[in-house]
Amino acid sequence: MKRVGLPTLLFLAMNIEELKKKITGLIEPVISTLGADLEDVEFNKMGGKGLLRVFVDKPEGVTIDDCERVSREIETALDVEDLIPFPYVLEVSSPGLDRPLKGPKDFKRFTGKTIRVTTSSPIELQTFFIGKIAVADDDGIVLFLPKDRRVIIPYENISKARLEVEI
Repeated sequence: MKRVGLPTLLFLAMNIEELKKKITGLIEPVISTLGADLEDVEFNKMGGKGLLRVFVDKPEGVTIDDCERVSREIETALDVEDLIPFPYVLEVSSPGLDRPLKGPKDFKRFTGKTIRVTTSSPIELQTFFIGKIAVADDDGIVLFLPKDRRVIIPYENISKARLEVEI
């Protein structure tokens, strides 16, 4: 029988979503003071360690130097608060050119940009769309599609959305 160490037991007993909320609450103000926005936090088990991925963005884009600075600052904050009671790896990066869009704030921010959307139920017999965001409000989006078509997609029907890389 394999013995399980105390850090592993703590990890297994801890609610990951609760831990993500605590981490987010701690690091979001730190990232904001550095002139960046927290886009997303992922926390996963990776072998006997945790993997904490933090995605940050700035209106003018994120550089490697930005990621290094954010990493140092949030690592210090996490060490002081000791929220993660087991070994973990911290990765800080930009969400990328084909970043996922997760809520009204993201869709509003990227109005005029081309996105790909998968819906959970068909709209006009389709569940996959690529088009430019014409309008994004609190209820959903209007996409301009090829051939002068447009489609209205409520947020509750969006299962996945990403920016399209425009060349």
